Amino acid sequence: MSGGRRRAPRRRTGRNGQAGLVAGGLAVAGVVAVTVAVWPGGGGQPAGARVPSADRSQAVSAGLSPAASPSPTRSYPLSKAPRTIPAVREHTAAHGPGWRPAAGARVVVDDNGLADEGRLLAGELKLTYAGRTGAKAGDVELGLDKGSAGPESYSLTVKNSRVKITGPAEAGVFYGTRTLKQEVHGGGTAPEGVVRDRPAKPFRGFMLDIARKHFTAAWIEDRVRELGDLKYNQLGLHFSDDQGFRIQSDTHPEIVSNPHLTKAEVRRILALAASRHITVVPEIDSPGHLGAVIAAHPDLQLRNVSGVPVRGAVDISKPAAATMVDDLLNEYAGLFPGAYWHLGGDEYQALTVANPAASFPQLATAARNKYGAGASVADLTTGWLNDRAKLIHGHGRTARAWNDGIFSGGTVQADGALQVAYWTGKEIGARQPLAYLSTGRKVVNYNDEFLYYVLGEPQTFVYPTGQRIYQQWTPLVLRGTAPVPAKYDPQILGGSFAVWCDLAGSQTQDQVAAGIRMPLRALTQKLWDPRTPALSWTQFKALANQLG
Repeated sequence: MSGGRRRAPRRRTGRNGQAGLVAGGLAVAGVVAVTVAVWPGGGGQPAGARVPSADRSQAVSAGLSPAASPSPTRSYPLSKAPRTIPAVREHTAAHGPGWRPAAGARVVVDDNGLADEGRLLAGELKLTYAGRTGAKAGDVELGLDKGSAGPESYSLTVKNSRVKITGPAEAGVFYGTRTLKQEVHGGGTAPEGVVRDRPAKPFRGFMLDIARKHFTAAWIEDRVRELGDLKYNQLGLHFSDDQGFRIQSDTHPEIVSNPHLTKAEVRRILALAASRHITVVPEIDSPGHLGAVIAAHPDLQLRNVSGVPVRGAVDISKPAAATMVDDLLNEYAGLFPGAYWHLGGDEYQALTVANPAASFPQLATAARNKYGAGASVADLTTGWLNDRAKLIHGHGRTARAWNDGIFSGGTVQADGALQVAYWTGKEIGARQPLAYLSTGRKVVNYNDEFLYYVLGEPQTFVYPTGQRIYQQWTPLVLRGTAPVPAKYDPQILGGSFAVWCDLAGSQTQDQVAAGIRMPLRALTQKLWDPRTPALSWTQFKALANQLG
């Protein structure tokens, strides 16, 4: 029908106020396309509909024989955007049958670096992986291009009975395969047209406290697969705390709790995470939250002026405490290859008393000796954090620390390269988010009002819900429920959902998986695209259940 006439398209304003094109005349596959940002409304004739007699007359008047008219050839409605979590940000609709896996279909690649992504997708969709070869009808082709929308961007084109997914880097191509997988698993068919997609935030994380509660390697691997399908790219492992130290150590085996993860298990988790383009961010929290280390080395425990031990805190005036922690940091820097490291730094109990210098004179003396007559216990604590950051930077890693461990004023300032993991406004020393943002610091959002899943709901914590995240939270909401000014958005790197196991026996690991299922889906939606979603919560939840 390439010689036929079409009426000029007219403009229509879609549900989001964006202008789209409504096709007039013949609904011929591949002839008319509409670009719709986010979730389009769809349209066109129903699948299998015959072309009306008026259109047959129009074809005749155009000089075409009746045999060349679309009737009784099948025509297709204008495609609708994929229904995925997170939702794609842009879809150019088109007329056509879409694509679904069929016998003999293959996954091919144009670069050997995409072999892992190709094999994974082929297995998931029950296709044949054919490697680096040309695509044919029915195939899925993965490729690298020069795209300009960032390394996690991709385009997914469904046309001429085949699928092509391209991106400027392997990560973006992987995310395109996740979109295709959800399309097929959710509705059986990937819709005709072109998806152009990218995340709003570069950090999309999930943090798991494996120190207070042991989680099996198999359970963690299941979460890695889940996170990968949802386009998360960071997994935090908090593996040292007062209640346990949960990864095998070769330098200090005496501190390791049972049960724990072996290094072989950790390497399998790391390999699986890498295959899903997920960076594992380890955390050894110090100088507080070191109770498991202190249990094996009681001489390192902080004691007040009366000799009373302070739970979980090492005495940072003792060089042996720094040596112990640095041994561990150096050891595990060799195990975890990712670019980021969490140093903790929060809730050092020496700073929660009315007069730290009077309660802990050894710390006050050490501060003055190291930083001068006006230095305080807070300065000594900041210096401790800076020393650990310097060590981690020496391993080529970027360090982050909890916001209440980064203090203002004083003689010693926290390392300017430290990323702020902002979680609370309730702790002593916790300042408003603007105190960090206004100085140019990069921040990761761990807002405990929305993103903290604390087992047993101690103190004032309640289990967060997906609905509340979906309807009320954005990356700008760093503390409480109020957003910071939008001008700071570029400094907010993203967010992380956190599971803390304060009352470890309150839930089994399977109950945890069920409890975090919808919050994880809501959070990835808001990190991928913080705008108000087009789907209602009820619709979003139904989609999540449909996708599995």
